[in-house]
Amino acid sequence: MQAPRLVATDVDGTLLDPDDRVSRRAAAVIGRAVAAGVHFVLVTGRPPRWIPPVVDQLGVARIAVCANGSVLYDALEDRVLSSHTLDPATLAELAEAAAVALPGCGLAVERVGAGAFDDSAPFVAEPNYLHAWPDADNAVAVRSELLSRPAVKLLVRCPQLSSDAMVAALAPVVGDAADLTFSHPRGLVEISPHNVTKATGLAGVVHGHGLTAADVIAFGDMPNDLEMLRWAGHGVAMGNAHPALLDVADEVTASNGDDGLALVLERWF
Repeated sequence: MQAPRLVATDVDGTLLDPDDRVSRRAAAVIGRAVAAGVHFVLVTGRPPRWIPPVVDQLGVARIAVCANGSVLYDALEDRVLSSHTLDPATLAELAEAAAVALPGCGLAVERVGAGAFDDSAPFVAEPNYLHAWPDADNAVAVRSELLSRPAVKLLVRCPQLSSDAMVAALAPVVGDAADLTFSHPRGLVEISPHNVTKATGLAGVVHGHGLTAADVIAFGDMPNDLEMLRWAGHGVAMGNAHPALLDVADEVTASNGDDGLALVLERWF
């Protein structure tokens, strides 16, 4: 591959090291790429409110594709540029499908406002929802309230199962109603609007710059990165990646703990 004109990277398990930091080496090479005129885009399952701490470590990042492609966010202006949502009727259908396929599962929803912190309750979970991450920043509500407003993402939680097993159970009952994926291996499935993925979100940014997929190098580590790695001109799986990514990536680099992203970008910058 020739030097990319746009670098797209997942955040957790890819850009961030195991201590949730951007290494000095990664920050330096990304800075050199941006100084050379290369576009840089974060593409993540994270909601907008979890983007500023990452941007602060880089100093050059601005645009983030969030919620697995559902939200386009300008971190410098703290502005949601666009969003795709699951409407209440679709949320109700998906909740029923989850109840059939995974009895006893817990549900939560992600919502967005005009900025990262505009919605008074951006993350709302049922009382029985067991969080996959510490320091959860959610409100608690009954299921009917969860489903009453549009959401950019529905989360289904079954901590006793693997996320792979959950997707296998949900796929037959969800069908084409929405897109299923995950970024956490232990019992958490993320549901987005139909045909909304990291690839579709990234494609909008790329085309807005007058570029094509061939100009893009993309990095990822989990199944929510699959479509993005397939779409990009050069898709790179991290050494710590889920096995599914190894089958579609053009290249496998070192792990996020061994500066795998920097190792690749240093060929050009």
